[in-house]
Amino acid sequence: MSEDIQSRSRLTDLLRPDLRGQSAYGAPQLPVAVALNTNESSYSVPDDVVEAITARVAQVAPDLNRYPDREFVALRTALAGYLQIATGVELSPEQLWAGNGSNEVLSHIVQAFGGPGRVALGFTPAYSMHPIISRGAGTGWVDGLRNATGADYDVDAELAVQQVREHRPDIVFLCSPNNPTGTAIGLDIVEAVYDALPDGIVVVDEAYAEFARPGTRSALTLLPGRERLVVTRTMSKAFAFAGVRLGYLAADPELTQLLRLVRLPYHLSSVTQAVAEAALEHAGTMLSMVEDIKATRDELAAVTGQLGLKPVPSDANFVLVGGFADAAAAWQVLLDRGVLVRDVGIPNHLRITAGTPQETQTVLRVLRESIEDGSIVLQEETL
Repeated sequence: MSEDIQSRSRLTDLLRPDLRGQSAYGAPQLPVAVALNTNESSYSVPDDVVEAITARVAQVAPDLNRYPDREFVALRTALAGYLQIATGVELSPEQLWAGNGSNEVLSHIVQAFGGPGRVALGFTPAYSMHPIISRGAGTGWVDGLRNATGADYDVDAELAVQQVREHRPDIVFLCSPNNPTGTAIGLDIVEAVYDALPDGIVVVDEAYAEFARPGTRSALTLLPGRERLVVTRTMSKAFAFAGVRLGYLAADPELTQLLRLVRLPYHLSSVTQAVAEAALEHAGTMLSMVEDIKATRDELAAVTGQLGLKPVPSDANFVLVGGFADAAAAWQVLLDRGVLVRDVGIPNHLRITAGTPQETQTVLRVLRESIEDGSIVLQEETL
């Protein structure tokens, strides 16, 4: 046995026992012509917003020798203003909290309300970071069922309540719209889960909320009178701001105050705050691509259905497409032909991000050609 192998073995022995054998999060970052695997926006930040960002960073640059505003008051105020315009819900800055991507604010929630001896519950398939963040904080994880039959990806309210009462979790994660299925849930389900959990935190992950179809209401409307409800969002998706890493949440002011117990000092840099504030001042421009993305999403769903595949109706900026005889093999065929999509581990399914019209046409063309030449085989029942 080499010294390197021996060293790795010793380090594994030193690792917390509950982390041994776990897999880290990782989406492939490969040099391909069409990358549609991480639900980023394919649209660049508009030039006028780039200019505003550059000017704002120039303003803070001389003072980078000093720590940033630890309370990021201006940013919380701007986020509250944006949410009021977007959802009609009036929020105070004290109800807002932010971090380096929604993963950090989710981590703050689990650090504060989870931990050893406590349990988190999610209804899978859902966002893969929920269990990873929970386990990383020493919190037990329960994979809940979305429905009894598994025939679709809707959450059954009665079954959800039953599981909450059975497991009595300290934290429940609801994802709406859900990643990787794209499906949104009704507010009646959020209310039912909240009422069934008198002593726990209910988190509604709304990372893709801006892409939801008309009539889909935000869980932000449920915040009044519900001190244990948290709604998380991000600027990575609809704002085309994945490289900035800015996620945020809205909750009762007392809850956000408690999150200060676990955040690292000065966790949001002056540059991050400045860039995010500039983008929020230009929210209309930043979100101008959303309708185009929704159109390409709907086209992806319609055409993959025509090809004999089984797209899942989506409220997000991606489509989960079923009907592949071998999803892993189909993923490799697409990659070999210059298209990177996501194999999320659901049998017979691949997740495809809605990109630009040109990217969408490319992935649809490659799918059509691959099905026609037999490189991609469909499930028998779809033929």
